[in-house]
Formats: sequence, structure tokens, C-alpha cells
Amino acid sequence: MRWRRAIVAIHRDVGYLVAGLTVVYAISGIAVNHVADWNPNYVIRTVERHIGDVPEGPAPVVAATVLERLGIDEAPTSAVRMGPGELRIFLDGRSLKVTLPGGRVVDEIVRRRPVLFQLNFLHLNHGKGIWTLVADLYAAALLALALTGIFIVPGRKGLGGRGRWLLLAGIVLPLLYVILAT
Repeated sequence: MRWRRAIVAIHRDVGYLVAGLTVVYAISGIAVNHVADWNPNYVIRTVERHIGDVPEGPAPVVAATVLERLGIDEAPTSAVRMGPGELRIFLDGRSLKVTLPGGRVVDEIVRRRPVLFQLNFLHLNHGKGIWTLVADLYAAALLALALTGIFIVPGRKGLGGRGRWLLLAGIVLPLLYVILAT
């Protein structure tokens, strides 16, 4: 019976330790799972404008004309011809796609989603370094929670009864999906 008390204590203490990280990973996981439906890191706003015919010339000269007509006094990070009828102007946090010579401008303004950008940064381990160790320790803590949790409930509600079938379902479900999906 002493081992059960130790398992419960480990499960409880590790559970409290990782509860905050679990919330971070859960929120980010839901967001990242739906990346096909929306961008979980950035809000992208598109505005279309027409500035009239734009004379041909070198990309920097055409870019200067476009920016002047739009009233943008920021220097571009670059201006690139994407083809004979298109110029892309890159600015800090936005880009302009200009159709030449017609002067149609599609202005894409990009900003980070507050909080969610940072949560996804952690979840996807973009920072590397020390965060890799933290993430590995978190994964090990989750493993400890899973393994200790299996043995906490005794009898018919635990591994001796329905717990066995739920554990088996938790193992079979991802295996079945992988077999059917690949």
C-alpha cells in the first residue's frame, strides 16, 4: 500500500508542476491543428487600392513612385519585379503587390497575433536552445503522469476493470488512425 501512496504523491505533485505548461500547449495545439483554416500566428489584412498608371522603369524608381502616390514615407526593404507586369514592394510589416502599368495595388498588412504567437513559438520550439530541454522535461513529466495515473485507481474502475479497456482504446485509436491514413 505504500507504493500506492507514493504514486499518488508523484502524480499529484508532477500534475501541479505541469498544469500551466499543459494549458499553453493545449491552446497552441488547437490553434496549430487548424492552420489550413487560418493563420494562428499572424493577422493579415488586405486592402486594394488604385493609383493610376505607373510609368515603367527600374524597380527602385517605380517603387518610389508607388509609395509617394500612396503617401507612404517609409523606405522599402526591397522592391522586386515578379514578372513584366508585377512589382512587389516589401516594407516593415507589410508588402505591396503592384500591377503595372495599371496601378492596382494590393496592400498586405501583417501583424502578430498577441499571446497566440508566443504560445505557438513555445509549442513548436522555434526558440530551440534551453527551451528544448524544458520541452523534453515537460514530455517526461507527462509520461510520468500517464504511468502513475494508470495505477492510482484500484479495482473495477482501474486497470482491473474499465480502466484496462480505456487504456487499450487510447493505444489502439492512434494506431488505427495511422494504419488507415497512411
